[in-house]
Amino acid sequence: MKIWNAWSRESIQKVFFNLTDDNIYKSQVIRDIDSNIGQLLKTDAKFYAIHVSPSEKEFQAMGNTEQEQAKAIKRYIREVVIPEYAKNFNKGLSAEDIKFYGKIHFSRDRSNNELNMHSHLIVSRKDQANKKKLSPLTNHKNTKKGVITGGFDRKNLFLQAEQGFDRLFGYKRELTESFEYYNTMKNGSIPEQLKMQERQTNETEVQPANQLNVGTAIQPDIPTLQQSDNKQPDINIPN
Repeated sequence: MKIWNAWSRESIQKVFFNLTDDNIYKSQVIRDIDSNIGQLLKTDAKFYAIHVSPSEKEFQAMGNTEQEQAKAIKRYIREVVIPEYAKNFNKGLSAEDIKFYGKIHFSRDRSNNELNMHSHLIVSRKDQANKKKLSPLTNHKNTKKGVITGGFDRKNLFLQAEQGFDRLFGYKRELTESFEYYNTMKNGSIPEQLKMQERQTNETEVQPANQLNVGTAIQPDIPTLQQSDNKQPDINIPN
């Protein structure tokens, strides 16, 4: 059994982090998200949730101990996920413009005692300056003219986050682990799927698609969390 220093896992579980700071308490997260809602309607979500969940194989590239892996997942979020999230709005935004809070969560599978480490991110609907509305669920992608400019390309975010992970940790990703493969086999046309299968055969003999744990860091959905009427966001992150 791996044993950390007494403070290690306990301290990570109790507090949140953002782009630059650690040890942020839940009361501050609620206060900051609640106050960053200028010009939002009552029906608008105050924030979005992103689930960052590397596979077991990916975690092997992130460190040898749980403590090393926890630090690595924070680094990945700060250096890859949030910068790519900002870029994908096509509004000239940087990571510093995104108001977010993250929390690392640990759980164990009772059947095999394996550790499941992942991170939940709460990302404000408004930017840090409380001026721009930012929605990753918009159907616009890179609109140049009209009332709404910019947009959000979710597929591109998944691809860039995956490629950023591979660069950051020197990860050698097999084709069947990639978002490109997963998306093609799930949503592609029959000719596209056949072409992808041919690529798979030519590259290497790998595990069947239905055994994959695809989703380097961002699972291919960003759910909107419903808000209560009392202005306190329902931050659905385990304590």
